[in-house]
Formats: sequence, C-alpha cells, structure tokens
Amino acid sequence: MAELLQPDPYILVLTGAGFLIALVAWLPLALRQLPLSLPIVCIALGTALFSLPQVSLNPSPLNYPEIAERFTEFVVIIALMGAGLKLDRVFGLHRWQVTWRLILVTMPLSIGAITLLFGMLVGLPWPVALLLGAALAPTDPVLASDVQVGPPKTGEEDEVRFGLTSEAGLNDGAAFPFVHLAIALALAASTGEPWAMKWLTYNVLWEIGAGVVGGYLIGRAFGWATFRIPAETKLAQTGDGMIALAATFVSYGLTEIIHSYGFLSVFVTALAFRHAHRSHDFHREMHDVTEQVERVAMMVLLLLFGGAMAGGLLAGLSWPDVAAALVILLVIRPVTGLIGLWGFRAARSEKLTIAFFGIRGVGSFYYLAYGLNHMEVGGTAERLWAIVGLVVAISVLMHGLTVTPIMRLLDRKHGRDPDAPAMPPPGLQGPGAER
Repeated sequence: MAELLQPDPYILVLTGAGFLIALVAWLPLALRQLPLSLPIVCIALGTALFSLPQVSLNPSPLNYPEIAERFTEFVVIIALMGAGLKLDRVFGLHRWQVTWRLILVTMPLSIGAITLLFGMLVGLPWPVALLLGAALAPTDPVLASDVQVGPPKTGEEDEVRFGLTSEAGLNDGAAFPFVHLAIALALAASTGEPWAMKWLTYNVLWEIGAGVVGGYLIGRAFGWATFRIPAETKLAQTGDGMIALAATFVSYGLTEIIHSYGFLSVFVTALAFRHAHRSHDFHREMHDVTEQVERVAMMVLLLLFGGAMAGGLLAGLSWPDVAAALVILLVIRPVTGLIGLWGFRAARSEKLTIAFFGIRGVGSFYYLAYGLNHMEVGGTAERLWAIVGLVVAISVLMHGLTVTPIMRLLDRKHGRDPDAPAMPPPGLQGPGAER
C-alpha cells in the first residue's frame, strides 16, 4: 500500500505534463467570454502547486539565474515570430504610424519616467533604476496575446489590436540598448572607463542595424525557399508549420553570432517571411505551430512564477516599491501612451485602450535576468526581482480581468460583433499574392 502512495517521480511528471497540455488546449476556449485570462489561471495553479508541503523545490529566478534568462529568452523569441506572422497589414511608415508613436515616443518616455521614479523617489542607484526602466517599459509579446490581432488572414486587425501587436513585436528589440546603457553605466561607476561612444556606435547603431538587416535577409531567404522554389521542392509543400520554428532559431542564432539584437531580428524575419506570399494558407500553419509551442512554454513559465511567489519572491518588497509598481501601471504607461498617440487619427476609446493595455510580462523577466547576469547591483537583486515580479503579477491580474469586457465593449462600439466569425480583410495583397 505504501508503494502505491509513492509513485515514480517520472510518472508524476508525465501525468502533470498531460494535464498541462490539456489545459493549454482547453482553457482559452473556456475563458473566451469570461473576465479571466489564461495567465491568471497559470499563476494561481503554480502558487497552489508549489505551496503543497510535498513540493520542496523553490523555482525562484534568484536560485537559477542562467536558466531564468535562457527560458524567458526562448519564450519571447517564439512569441515574436508568432506576432510577426499574424500581422496582415503591409509594413510601411504611414501604415504603421501607431507603432512608431508607441516605439519612438511612448517607450522612451516610459523608460525615463520609471528611471526617475526609482532613482529619485525610491532611492535606487541610477544604473539599477535605468535597468528597471528598460525592463518594465516594453509591452510584452507573450502575455499580451489577448489584445493582439488574430491568426493570419482572419481580419481581426483593428487599430487597437494592430498597435499593441506591432508595439510588442518591436519594443523588445528597441529596449535592449537601454539595458546595455544600464550595464555600461554600472561598469563605468566602478572602473571609470568611458562608455558613451561604444554604447552609441555598438549597442545602438550596430546591434539595431545588423539585427534589422540580418532579420530581413533571413526572412527573405526563408520566404524564397518556402514559396518561390519551383515545383515540389519548396518548403510550403511539406505542409509542416515547424518551418516557422526553424526560421525563429536560425534568425536568432545567426544575428546573435554577429552580436546584434536577436529579438529585433526574429520579428523582422517574421515580417519578411509573411511578405513573401501574404495570401498563402501556409502562414496559418506556421502561426498555429508557434502559438502552440508558445502557449505550452508560457504556461510552464507562469507555473514556475507562481511557485516562485509561493516561495517568497515578493518578500523583499517595501511600501515604496508597491507604490512605484502601481504608478507604473496606472499612471506612467497610460499617460505616456496618450502622449505618444497625441494627434493620431483614432477614436478616443481606441487611444485609451492602447494606452491602458501596456501589459508587462515575460520580456520584463528576461531583461532583468539579463541585466543581473551582466552587471553588479550591490546586493539588490532580491529586491529587483520582487519589484518586477509584483509589476507583472498586478499587470496579469488587472489586465487579465479587464481585457475581455473592454475589448468586447470596444468591438460593439465600433460596429463589430465580438461573437461573429472572423472574415479575411479585403485587399490582402502582396508581391506573392495570387492573381
């Protein structure tokens, strides 16, 4: 009898994996019309699971700093490929006006405001405050899926969903120079070495430029191999959407080898890949594969995040930290979002929705893990993880509870039936479209 009550850990892992995958497949449908999100359920399950006395593991990122960096990195790059593939709108300066406003105005203002908040009011060292600003400013491509556009060619691409999807795709790469700036400032404070010219020429100009060019070339190459090679040898004939994972890893790997921003490269690769034949049904296959992998990885990560909170991840918080977290989500993001959208031709309700849903998540975890693994923070790592963990937890709860009713209300206000099946948008044309 005792042996029956102590099953093999391997069997327990398999059983748990089965339940996890079932939840990944079923929960999005069950939660579709409820004011509840999949991330909320995942974190709650993780907290409950790791609170059991039989579970002694504490999955805190403080205990596994390298794993925390690499796992969050993996989840983000998969999400970036999926985000790029599902954007129906053709890339362009005017067509993407809402994106440029959010990237070039809202994000830098958010980084500056968060840095000042933690540097002046909370009293953290300036390099550490800047690291928090860079980590907490970007909208997350993983946890923001509920406010993003639908799969390719479904027509679920209004200005709000497009703006938040394209922002999440680009701002991870755009925030990286500020992470490197924090690292450079921390190094200069201890060694006195000059940093400005290297940061500007290498971390800004080279890493952004090489990431964009490299991602574009890789996307064009995969697009040619998938849709343009004659006859039966083109990759689209395989019908296997895992080609998208291949493009993700090749793009990220090659651009990281030449020391450029892989996040930026993966998103640009996805855009170039999609542009190769915008109307082909194979894009849906590729998107579905990336979405499934992303959901499983996201669910595992959020279960571990819930377990880390059960293990005391937020124990290092002070009341100023809690106040700062609320200011970031309720004041800084909405205000900077509205400033960035000032003069943009859209309904006020759309601007308010975009400004409010600056969801923080896995990208913030990655940037903090990366920064802590590359700079000295003077014994504040526990507090920094507590701050970022709190911001993400509040964001998941606040945005998760409001996303369904707000998006449904917005759809009805603009004459869209939120329960109607999606229709492909008119004029979905590109250089590879069927004539």
